[in-house]
Amino acid sequence: MQALTNISIKDRLTAAEPAKTKLILAPPPEKRLLNRELSLVEFFRQVLDEARDPSNPLLERLRFLTIFSTIVDEFFMVRVSGLKEEVEHGWEQPSRDGMTAAEQLTEIRNRLEPMLREQLRCLREDILPALAAEGITIAPYDSLSRDERDQADKYFESEVFPVLTPLAVDPAHPFPYISGLSLNFGINIRAVDDDQAETRFVRLKVPPSLPGLVQIAGQKFTFLSEVVACNLGSLFHGMTVEHAHLFRVTRDADIDVREDEADDLLRALQKELRKRRFGSPVRLEVAADMPDPMVLYLMESVGVEPADVYVTDGPLNVSDLGTLCDLERPDLKYKSLRTSTPPALIDAKSVFDVIKRGDVLLHHPYTDYSTVTNFIRAAANDPNVLAIKICLYRTGQQSEIADILRQAGEQGKQVTALIELKARFDEENNIEWAQRLERAGVHVVYGVIGLKTHCKLTLVVRREGARLVRYVHIATGNYNPASSATYTDLGLFTADETIGDDATEFFNYLTAYSTPKDYQKLLVAPVNLREKLTALIERETAHAKAGRPARIIAKLNRLADDQIIQSLYEASQAGVSIDLIVRGVCMLRPGVTGLSENIRVRSIVGRFLEHSRVMYFANDGNEEIYIGSADWMHRNLSRRVEVVCPIEDPKLRAYLKNEVLQAYLRDNVNARELTAEGFYESVKADANGPFDSQAYFESADMCD
Repeated sequence: MQALTNISIKDRLTAAEPAKTKLILAPPPEKRLLNRELSLVEFFRQVLDEARDPSNPLLERLRFLTIFSTIVDEFFMVRVSGLKEEVEHGWEQPSRDGMTAAEQLTEIRNRLEPMLREQLRCLREDILPALAAEGITIAPYDSLSRDERDQADKYFESEVFPVLTPLAVDPAHPFPYISGLSLNFGINIRAVDDDQAETRFVRLKVPPSLPGLVQIAGQKFTFLSEVVACNLGSLFHGMTVEHAHLFRVTRDADIDVREDEADDLLRALQKELRKRRFGSPVRLEVAADMPDPMVLYLMESVGVEPADVYVTDGPLNVSDLGTLCDLERPDLKYKSLRTSTPPALIDAKSVFDVIKRGDVLLHHPYTDYSTVTNFIRAAANDPNVLAIKICLYRTGQQSEIADILRQAGEQGKQVTALIELKARFDEENNIEWAQRLERAGVHVVYGVIGLKTHCKLTLVVRREGARLVRYVHIATGNYNPASSATYTDLGLFTADETIGDDATEFFNYLTAYSTPKDYQKLLVAPVNLREKLTALIERETAHAKAGRPARIIAKLNRLADDQIIQSLYEASQAGVSIDLIVRGVCMLRPGVTGLSENIRVRSIVGRFLEHSRVMYFANDGNEEIYIGSADWMHRNLSRRVEVVCPIEDPKLRAYLKNEVLQAYLRDNVNARELTAEGFYESVKADANGPFDSQAYFESADMCD
């Protein structure tokens, strides 16, 4: 075990801020990619900036702080754990941007540590005092009145004490297993009135089944951990508590299921989920007041290095404060979203008649998600509907759509649900729904071996007179009404016969392992999406070289595929004007002379999580626009099942180009522009004043 430096933990915490990472000059053409992990860290910074922004409502700022904590936790559980595994196995092959795993881990820490300190500073100095001024108080236990302490102590005696299990460490009791992300006390105890007695270490887990905040009165709270700390004497009769300090361990949570060796994918995944609890430790968070000997003891016992230790001068579980975000304080939250319904669907007697007359575009959350649930409910209840086929990626714990499918199955309707069991951190919900649907008579399948099914697609087959008509819903977002309220997504209802043919072939590919054919209109990964997408970019390149109008606009969540990035670089060098709206990871370096001077990249982070994916190609005036589930990453194009659909209705194309994409390009409130060095800069308001794309969509009229 590598020793800590001579500077104490507390001294290191209160030392002067380290110098900010020095910006690297624009790279030479041969170093063409930004680092994926560092790009994701810069996205975290944007989320943190939303919490720091005083123009956001107070409880929404707090919510952004909790979101920041959650995504950083997941980053350690998945991405950092992977880098640590590379180091431990001695893999020295640099990543695609030229950084080794060890170099990435060092730079991740250099960037994250100041951000984590700023998160807690923002909480302590900005948000909590402002909440107190609004009558919402997080009071230290020591500041409570005698009556309030009595109330907290009674809660401890009745609700907390019975479920606490202190675990002492001695030769007969080895150091206990510390579950990932659990909040724990490291406690030193010694026998009373015996100065020669040996000090013993005890681990006490704060019950995760209880709320992290204890309500004292009205909107006054105190931390459960503080209530526990101030009642430790009741746990150790005849002992003196010398020290009690909080700590938390983050573990590797990535899951590896060998589908080709698993006879039953569902059982294999359930087994792996149980293993997730015992993943390797990747981070140890300790309270700032923890003495160095205890820190060293925990490092040795848990099995982490000094670079894995993060000292926290504040709550270790900021996510516990999310309880406050659910308080009935509309004055401290965003105004309720004004949603709408596409005019064609208002008072429509039959959703199928509307779709048969023309395609319908949905823009969530501004379009009420009931338009989707009502479509699936109509299919489930319509006696003329013969079959419903749907791809479910993230169902959620409570899923109205999954429940509709369950009821349809119980009524004898032919329903097929493809449920992706490997949707990270939603595996347990999806397993539960898969079992419930199967019990209801729904035909449940788990996708294609070796691929994760990420597409969002529904096919409804309906008998109308002497013929069968197919209705299709294709979307960029999951069939999850709960998340639809906070995610921006696009969807399309269509009765296009060719798309119906493609959708039928697609589900046969998923359920019967039929050989995939070259689809007529749909772009499907891993069948033809990469090839078609590359061809679309190359066509714009050819137009530019020939002096014809050439333009690409793409809104994505992530951009990290080498081949696509190279095609975009070549298009830029040919003179194609390219605007990319990439929410998170972006490995492309924009604005580099001789490489990407015609490419601009911006990210939008605001009230809603930007999740929609839409692609525009000018094509010398014969414009083409696509929406779908795929980001431009290797995994999406080569290792996932994705569906992208053309928008062929001229009015809908105009809406997506002139309203949706242009609004994102005009945004100077939520937008940040990516520099060639991989950092984001705020977009300044122009002469027309501030423009917030999300606020615009809420007030704008949807296209018919």
